[in-house]
Amino acid sequence: MSVKILGGTANLALATNIAKNLKIPMVQCEIRRFGDGEIFVEVCENLRGEDVFVIQSISKPANDSLMELLIIIDTLKRSSARRITAVLPYYGYARQDRKTGPRTPISAKLVANLIEAAGAHRVLTMDLHAAQIQGFFDIPTDNLFAAPVFARELEVRVSKHKLKPIIVSPDVGGLVRARLLAKRLGCGLAVIDKRRETDGKSEVMNVIGETAGFDCLLVDDIVDTAGTLCNATDALLEQGANSVAAVITHGVLSGDARARIEKSALDEITITDSIVNEQKGKIRIVSVAPLFAKAVQSIGDEKSISRLFE
Repeated sequence: MSVKILGGTANLALATNIAKNLKIPMVQCEIRRFGDGEIFVEVCENLRGEDVFVIQSISKPANDSLMELLIIIDTLKRSSARRITAVLPYYGYARQDRKTGPRTPISAKLVANLIEAAGAHRVLTMDLHAAQIQGFFDIPTDNLFAAPVFARELEVRVSKHKLKPIIVSPDVGGLVRARLLAKRLGCGLAVIDKRRETDGKSEVMNVIGETAGFDCLLVDDIVDTAGTLCNATDALLEQGANSVAAVITHGVLSGDARARIEKSALDEITITDSIVNEQKGKIRIVSVAPLFAKAVQSIGDEKSISRLFE
């Protein structure tokens, strides 16, 4: 079955690359903002009965990106599209996946409700901060992993620089992700035991595992202020690590994150293009467009995408 790709403004470059990998043109669409900030969407071609994939990361400005996504989905529903898939390379609000105290929201669930209410038939995302967010949806939801993409990058890095690698998770919650890469590289695994005092700030407490004499490869899903990343780097070097590099799926990089990374002892950080960023200094970017293109084609052809998790 043929598929259609429509890109929102949050990450138009990734949407364009996905369409190029599929060797299909992008759906012509006009997205405008009125003087008061209201969003207007007009699809410039007939999509009646079509299988449409909307590529839109819920990234900065998160609220605008989310609202734009909802309006695009509503536009497609009213244009009689047969099936609408919300492709969210980065699922914003994912860190609010549970009540952290009394009288607090579960915003990740609210976002899921909004996407369903707008008219999406299924969701495709990548490296959710919490796997249980898939259960927030009552429509089919696929969560891709960036690990296969990073594994190829790390294999090249290890071979090129003749490293003695060990995979390190910056917290207990990321152990499953880190274990996948450790198994692929055939190396050991360590974890940072940290305590977060306030939002955006963390204190490294202990390094669990033998990292002295190894080249540490930190693996995580999100780098925001880069505080945890830089603290973990310092802790690993204090424990005798030869070097520290990082592979992190979503580069939120808010505030002074870039400056903090450049000043740190970190050798290099590799992120994906799930969020628009500039490749500069210690920050490298790898594209997940081929991964999403394969998933989109498989879904369009009604085929399994489980092979993409390997």
